[in-house]
Amino acid sequence: MAAGKDDLKDRLSRYHGITITVTGRKSGRAISMPVWFVLEDQKLYLLPVRGSDTQWYKNVLKNPSIGIDARGAKTKLKIVPVTDGKQVASVVEKFREKYGAGDVKKYYSKFDVAVVAQVS
Repeated sequence: MAAGKDDLKDRLSRYHGITITVTGRKSGRAISMPVWFVLEDQKLYLLPVRGSDTQWYKNVLKNPSIGIDARGAKTKLKIVPVTDGKQVASVVEKFREKYGAGDVKKYYSKFDVAVVAQVS
């Protein structure tokens, strides 16, 4: 069940984490996990904790549709991989601004990719 756009954006503006659901590239099963995110100008940015080695990132390369759940406000989004170094660095900076450089350094080990989805 998709959330109303305003409800979803309200929750995204207030919370620090969401749950994403991706389709397993081998199993075809739905796999859910909590992630940090940044919402800016109708764009939802995700940063895989182990960069291109992160399993959910590998899954979305095969099937770029993800489900997001912001504490009950749910929707499906189409993601676009970000691999350009300057653009990835920009996403990393957004995460540092939101969560603090120390926590980003603590939890994220590789900064070679990110993903973005349009939240309309």
